[in-house]
Amino acid sequence: MDDTLTVAVRVKAGASRARVGGRFDGPHGPALVIAVNAPAVDGRATEAARRALADALGVRAATVSLRTGAASRDKLFLVERPSSELPGVLRRLRDGSAE
Repeated sequence: MDDTLTVAVRVKAGASRARVGGRFDGPHGPALVIAVNAPAVDGRATEAARRALADALGVRAATVSLRTGAASRDKLFLVERPSSELPGVLRRLRDGSAE
């Protein structure tokens, strides 16, 4: 088992309501859409997205870190020590049945 899981994310900052779910085909491949209330200023949207991703995946926020995309809507996050169920949870959030 790998000790990290890379998650491609498309962040929608300044959304009227926060939510995790949906798919965006971006520069890193199929990405999970995360809408956050935080504005795209001083890394606030990135931090809100990191925490929302951790919450949606059911992992501690400390295990999720930004790999690339600090100043972009398209980001890659790393999840440390993912469980074997995590890829399936991610697929459900990204590709359907999770709203």
